[in-house]
Amino acid sequence: MLAITAATRWASRAQFFAAGFIFATWGVHVPTVKAHYGIDEAQLGLAMLAAGAGAMFGLTSAGRWIGRHGPRRVAGICGVVYALLLAGLIAMPGYAALLVLLAAFGLVTSVFDVSINTEAAQLELHGGTPLMSGMHGMFSLGGMAGAASGSAALAAGLGAQAHLLVVAAAMTVLVALASTRMLPRPATSGATEVDHGFLLPRGTLAVLGVLAALGLIAEGAIYDWSVLYMQQEIGSPQQQAALAYASFSAAMAAARFGGDALRARFSPRALLLGSGLLAAGAMALVLITDLPWLALVGFAGVGVGFANVVPILFSASAKVPGIEPARGIASVSAVAYLGFMAGPAVIGLLARATSLTAALYVVVVFAAALAASARYTASGNHGSQERH
Repeated sequence: MLAITAATRWASRAQFFAAGFIFATWGVHVPTVKAHYGIDEAQLGLAMLAAGAGAMFGLTSAGRWIGRHGPRRVAGICGVVYALLLAGLIAMPGYAALLVLLAAFGLVTSVFDVSINTEAAQLELHGGTPLMSGMHGMFSLGGMAGAASGSAALAAGLGAQAHLLVVAAAMTVLVALASTRMLPRPATSGATEVDHGFLLPRGTLAVLGVLAALGLIAEGAIYDWSVLYMQQEIGSPQQQAALAYASFSAAMAAARFGGDALRARFSPRALLLGSGLLAAGAMALVLITDLPWLALVGFAGVGVGFANVVPILFSASAKVPGIEPARGIASVSAVAYLGFMAGPAVIGLLARATSLTAALYVVVVFAAALAASARYTASGNHGSQERH
């Protein structure tokens, strides 16, 4: 039995917070990157797709790397590199170099994500109580803090490059310190199996992956396009537009911190149905209003709607019988993050052909599809995997 301490749990929470803060900082500076390199929505979407390609490569190897070296070492290395790459977002000599940087950014993002989710799954499994929603709540809290601090920095006149350097330095320190408190254990007992490579999602893992993809396509669209939507389509200044991400992340964090109690009370089917319907309705509100405050309320509703989708599905993927947690999470993540990374690029292409407002109706469609597919979570042993 692994020794689970309060320090270990808080180390994991700190890693999720750092992941959210770093990703939010990227989200805040999407308009900065667009303006700095003089690119349009389609080119920006392709840059995001480069990050997606890097992420997919990382996901095919994450299970093997984590199985060989353990989540602690992998999270420490990839998390530090993830933070440091922020400093280069607007320091590249041109668009081609930006694509290379974002490919590396996506690779370390995905491996860091799998490693900290594997750690959280182990804490949940050996501790005997649900923890995954709360861990993802820390990601959302980090997203809120990153977006809010970015908005404040811009409003105060801090230069974009200076802001990126400050965040990169702070998150490097946080990730490095937190990794020293993660479970001090060697590679998993199934390391030989993990070394066989990436596990193609089949059966239960395939279902979980598709459902997670539906949620992450929509969630990724909010992360990457909400600030630009507020600024470009509604006419908000950038410091106010950054609050779209903050509103979304704050609401998601609050809902996730209560998510473990909800998972103990309601079935995955009921939670996914309600989540999808709420997210679809809230996003529709965002897209039909021209009032910034009402759009911010809508983004908060979207955050509540999507809050517990990924925690439920990732937790289940780590508990599929006969499969190492890192392999299960990596397999489901590969399907899910294919949508997460490809979705924003598709929206960019649609925005170029129509408008950003029209393109973002994809979020409404996929949220509704998630609600319609909720009945499939009743198959197999998904529900039993959520009970402790």
